[in-house]
Amino acid sequence: MPQLFQPIQFGGLELSNKIIIAPMCQYSATEQGEVSYWHEQQWASYALSGAGLCIIEATAVQPQGRISFADLGLWNDQQRDQIKILLNKVKSLSPMPFAVQLGHAGRKASTDKPWLGRGQFSPQDTHGWQTVAPSVIAFNEQDMQPHALTLEEIAQIKTDFAQAAVRAVEAGFDLIEVHAAHGYLLHQFMSPLSNQRQDQYGGSLENRIRFTLEVIRAIQAVVPTGYPVGVRISATDWMEYAGEPSWDLVSSLALAKQLEQLNVAYIHVSSGGLHARQEIDIEPNYQVGFAEAIKAEVKTPIIAVGLITEAQQAELIVRGGQADAIAVARAILYDPRWPWHAAAAFGVKMEVAPQYLRCQPHGFRHLLQPFHQ
Repeated sequence: MPQLFQPIQFGGLELSNKIIIAPMCQYSATEQGEVSYWHEQQWASYALSGAGLCIIEATAVQPQGRISFADLGLWNDQQRDQIKILLNKVKSLSPMPFAVQLGHAGRKASTDKPWLGRGQFSPQDTHGWQTVAPSVIAFNEQDMQPHALTLEEIAQIKTDFAQAAVRAVEAGFDLIEVHAAHGYLLHQFMSPLSNQRQDQYGGSLENRIRFTLEVIRAIQAVVPTGYPVGVRISATDWMEYAGEPSWDLVSSLALAKQLEQLNVAYIHVSSGGLHARQEIDIEPNYQVGFAEAIKAEVKTPIIAVGLITEAQQAELIVRGGQADAIAVARAILYDPRWPWHAAAAFGVKMEVAPQYLRCQPHGFRHLLQPFHQ
């Protein structure tokens, strides 16, 4: 049996394989932050994919924490109830667990849908609002200046993360991922490029990671015992050659050791997104080395992500001990049955909805079997 198709445990949750659908923003929610028909068809596709776990898109804990006006939210009970209805539908199709990524966009909020290309809206625009951040430093020169959060506002965001976590459990999600990557609010606090505070949340590495650790503790305090809470991080700002101090792998290793002490379910290792002048060398496996370096230092399960597109490539990552699981994103949008095809490449049986049992090509007979009831 290839390692990719062995079970893996995240806290109290066991996955049937080590293929994870990474969170991908869809910019398709209603302006009230509620799910739409787009999410219904998209989540159904995920549920039937054969992956071990699906983590849905970044879901905001406050209205002003959305990346755009078309992002999902979990800041009220109406949003929770709509998600619960949809999750009940998709879970009738497949036993695959679903997770939610909770986040706050900070200074990268108040934007248009990316394919419309209009960038950030001003607070005066119908679809805009005042952004917030650790310090008054915009992401792009042309962006509005964010409001520097007060201690009271930081405390409120922690409370909102916790309340959103309660709603996530009530809605039926099997796992929560905390979004501390890609230049959004928690990452903004961790990087010295965006955090120039002089209080207990700025300055030293210990102070800069404080907010992220407090958010995780706040969530763990309100979810059921054993309920898995994972974390997504950016391992580096990709600014090593910019002549400025930044968040880097050394910083991430220090953070990972603190996350291990909190007994998080996993660390999902991505990178970048913090600075407009980042210099990323994009190629297959371009982030896997970061995952491998962190895995060598902690016992917490590590997820690798980033241009992992081929079955053999994914298998070599987990078999070689570079990561405990792999996440796919755009590859599964392009090929919604990517896990099926990966299983077929290794001659591994894949559990599917019984309606699909007769679809397998002649050369792959008996590799599909119905979900275990």
